[in-house]
Amino acid sequence: MSDGDLVELVRQAILTGVLVMLPVLLAGFIVALLTGLVQAATGIHEPLVGLAPRLMAMAAMLILAMPWMVEQCVEMFRAAAP
Repeated sequence: MSDGDLVELVRQAILTGVLVMLPVLLAGFIVALLTGLVQAATGIHEPLVGLAPRLMAMAAMLILAMPWMVEQCVEMFRAAAP
């Protein structure tokens, strides 16, 4: 394997990792934004009120997106195999 092939493989692995985690991170960001707005509007500033919905949304998205995430990783590994 040449240096150029290795660099391309690492680049593809990083991009695949970012792509695979993007739905979970976006779900957490959206829920955090909504709970932040609700907390600001109501004056409730409990850390647990912001953390619990975000964790539940990220866990739900992880469960829902897991088949797609595994498929993306398998495709990357198949493309990397000689």
